[in-house]
Amino acid sequence: MKEEDEKSFGEELERLGKRLDDLVITCNQLKEENHSLRQRQDALIAERANLLQKNEQVRARVEAMIGRLKSMEQGA
Repeated sequence: MKEEDEKSFGEELERLGKRLDDLVITCNQLKEENHSLRQRQDALIAERANLLQKNEQVRARVEAMIGRLKSMEQGA
């Protein structure tokens, strides 16, 4: 019976070792994915800031044009 218990223990230990290896692989994959997602997020934040700046510039130009058109109307 003792030999059977040792065999069962060895199999369980091997199964746990394999599971641990799988978890380490998954953890490493998640770290890489997380790093990639953070880089993508940083790029999107920078792109958003750039678009907001361009939007503000366009808004200011449109407001200036509207102001010039109003002054032309008043002058005519």
